[in-house]
Amino acid sequence: METEKMTAETAAQKIAGEPEKKEPTPGEILAARTKRERMSGVLVHPTSFPSRYGIGDLGKGAEEFVDFLAASHQHIWQVLPLGPTGFGDSPYQSLSAFAGQPYIISPDLLKEDGLLTDEDLKDPPSSDPGKVDYGTVIPYKMGLLAKAYEHYLSMEGEEKEVLRKELEAFTKKDSYWLSDYALFMAVKNDSEGRCWLDWDEEIRDGKAAAKKEYAEKLKDQVAFYEFIQFLFERQWQRIRLYAAKKDVWIIGDMPIFMSIDCTDVWASKKLFKLDSKGYPTEVAGVPPDYFSAEGQLWGNPLYDWDYQEKTGYKWWISRIKRQLELVDFVRIDHFRGFESYWAVPYGSENAIKGQWRKGPGLKLFHALKRELGEDVPIIAEDLGIITEEVDRLRDACGFPGMKVLQFGFGDMNDNTHMPHFYKTTNCVCYTGTHDNETTVGWYQHQPEEVKDRVRLYGNCDGGGVSLDFIRFAMGSIAKYAVFPIQDLLQLGNEARMNTPGVAAANWAFRYEEGALKDWMRDWLVRYTRIYNR
Repeated sequence: METEKMTAETAAQKIAGEPEKKEPTPGEILAARTKRERMSGVLVHPTSFPSRYGIGDLGKGAEEFVDFLAASHQHIWQVLPLGPTGFGDSPYQSLSAFAGQPYIISPDLLKEDGLLTDEDLKDPPSSDPGKVDYGTVIPYKMGLLAKAYEHYLSMEGEEKEVLRKELEAFTKKDSYWLSDYALFMAVKNDSEGRCWLDWDEEIRDGKAAAKKEYAEKLKDQVAFYEFIQFLFERQWQRIRLYAAKKDVWIIGDMPIFMSIDCTDVWASKKLFKLDSKGYPTEVAGVPPDYFSAEGQLWGNPLYDWDYQEKTGYKWWISRIKRQLELVDFVRIDHFRGFESYWAVPYGSENAIKGQWRKGPGLKLFHALKRELGEDVPIIAEDLGIITEEVDRLRDACGFPGMKVLQFGFGDMNDNTHMPHFYKTTNCVCYTGTHDNETTVGWYQHQPEEVKDRVRLYGNCDGGGVSLDFIRFAMGSIAKYAVFPIQDLLQLGNEARMNTPGVAAANWAFRYEEGALKDWMRDWLVRYTRIYNR
C-alpha cells in the first residue's frame, strides 16, 4: 500500500508540474550536518552495547545509544579501532588495516534481511550482561555468520538479486584490500589459526602464483570472508547514516602500528622492516621511564619509511581514506611515532636496548593532504613523554591534540592537562581514556591531597566525581570534550576497558540495558547548554 501511495503522489506531482521529491543520498545527509565550534560526546565501543548475544553489536543497542546522544544534545560518538581482532581480543592488534570487526555484526539485522531465522537465534549462549566472554562469543557469532552465508546462497528471486548486486559492487569497489584480506583469513582458518609466519613456505612468502593457487583451492572460504565484510560494511554504514541524521559525528581510532600477524604485513612485506623470511628486524615499543624500568616492548613490526616514501605513501593514504569512509574523524594512536619512534632489536626481552629513529614527519602528512585535502580530520594522540619536535609536527599539521583531566591533578603547576593551562582551543579534553582507570576508580585510589585538589578545583565534595570531571571537560576551552560512558554511568574500576601491561580480561566491558537514565540525559542537556556544546 505504501508503494502505491508513493506512486500516486509522484503521479500527482507530475500532473501538477511539481518536481519529484527525492530522498537525500547518504552523502548529502553526511554533508548536511552542522560541525559546531564546540562539541561534546561519549566514548563507547560497539562491543559494550547491550545485546542478548553476549557482545554489543550494530543493531538495537547502537541505535538506542545514538538516540540517547541526540536527546542529550551530544554530537560526538567515539569508538575504538573497528578492525577484526585476533589473539587477545585487542582492537589495537587487528588482522587488517582496512577490514571490519565481524563480531559486532547484528544477528537481529541479519534476520530482518532474511539471512537468519528465529530458529537460528533461539538459543544464544548464556552471558554476563556486564562482560564479554570472547571464548564463548567468537564461535557463536562465527557460527551465525556461516548460517547467514548458507541462507544467502540458497536464496532466490528479487531478494537474492538485490543482495547479490550490493555484494558485487562492494567487492569490486574494495578489492584493493578485500581480496588479500579474504585470502589471508581463508588460509589462516585452513591452517588452524596459525600466524602466517608458520604457514607453508609458498603461501607464507605470498608470491602471486601461490596466492592464485590457494585462492582457487579455498574459493568457498574466500567468498565467505568477503561476504562477512559486506555484512559489516552494510550494517556499519547503516548506523553511521542513522547517527548523521541525528547530527552525531563519529570519531574513529587507528593504531599507528600493525600486528605482525595481519594481512598487511603478509601481503605487503616491503612496507615493513622484515628479514628474508618475514620476521621483523626491529619492533616497536617505548623506552624505560618513570613508570617502567624496562620500558614497554610492544612487538609490532616497524615501517620501512624510506620505501614508503618511494611509493608516495600510497598505503598510508589508502588506509586513512578507508577510515574516513567509516568515520568522520580519525584519532591516530601514538602520534609521536611519526616524529621519532623507539626501535628495539627483534628478540629482545625488554625495550631497554632500543634506539630513537626518525619518522617520516611532515613528508607523510603533506602527501596525505595533497590526496585527501588540507583539512584531513585527524586527531593526534600526543600523550606520554612528548618533545617539542612532536608538538611542532602536530601544530604544523593543524591536528588537535589530547588533554586528559586525570593527568592534571598529581602536580597542577603548569600542568598542560589542566584546563586553565590550555594554550589553544584546538584540542580534545577527555576525562579519561580507554587505557585509564574510570574516573571513580581513579579518585578512590588517589592520596588525600590529590582528592583535596579535585574538591577545591571543582567546588565539589567528590561524591559525584566522574560527573564533576565531565563538567570540567565541557567547561574547558577545548574544541571537543569526550568522556567514556563509564564516567557518565559513574562506574568504578570493575568497568575498566583496558589495563595496559595486563594480558587478560581486557576489552570486555558492557553496560546493561536501561543503564542510560532520563536524569543523565537531562543533566547533559543542562551542561551542554551552559557551556555551549
